[in-house]
Amino acid sequence: MNDAPLSDAERKMQFLYALRSKGVTDARVLSAMESVDRGPFITGLFAARAYEDMPLPIACGQTISQPSVVGLMTQALEVSPRDKVLEIGTGSGYQAAILSKLARRVYTIDRHRRLVREARVIFDEMGLTNITTLAADGSHGLPQQAPFDRIIVTAAAEDPPGPLLAQLKEGGIMVLPVGQSDTVQHLIRVRKTADGLEYDEMRAVRFVPLLEGLGKEA
Repeated sequence: MNDAPLSDAERKMQFLYALRSKGVTDARVLSAMESVDRGPFITGLFAARAYEDMPLPIACGQTISQPSVVGLMTQALEVSPRDKVLEIGTGSGYQAAILSKLARRVYTIDRHRRLVREARVIFDEMGLTNITTLAADGSHGLPQQAPFDRIIVTAAAEDPPGPLLAQLKEGGIMVLPVGQSDTVQHLIRVRKTADGLEYDEMRAVRFVPLLEGLGKEA
């Protein structure tokens, strides 16, 4: 039996195959995910598992979502090259890095200052210059930069937050998990039309809860 480690090309091929097998088929999304190495976003004990399709713990009690969920959420956003995107929940920064390959500008907010600092370092090292990273209470959105073409939330709320819906441009799309943190949550897509809001339920998921306020760490 051959236990030799996979080459980078083999690992990338397996990674993309796993994404396609879970329903990520959009060519632009697959290209963006191929171009952003997940490795730098995971450190410590779990670094060796960076290329597996599984969620992994990161600092501040948070998680980095499994790549297939990142891909499905990104695909559901239908991001175009001229879009301005708001992300609530920077986490490791991996989702924002993917979005930066697809959108004109990405604003990403996290309540944990440490995560924001660490994500900025990775973005700088990767040369991702169209991401603005902020430590703030994401439940209020970012009204000074509204409206947004697309909004993605990577933490679960009981309902789509009103302030975020208000900051979504007409014709815009928001993707987020909804549901109680201790029960099954569902990933939904919200389209804002001239006649109101249209909701699509996508799949069951599990995310950390969307919390108000800033984290306590320095």
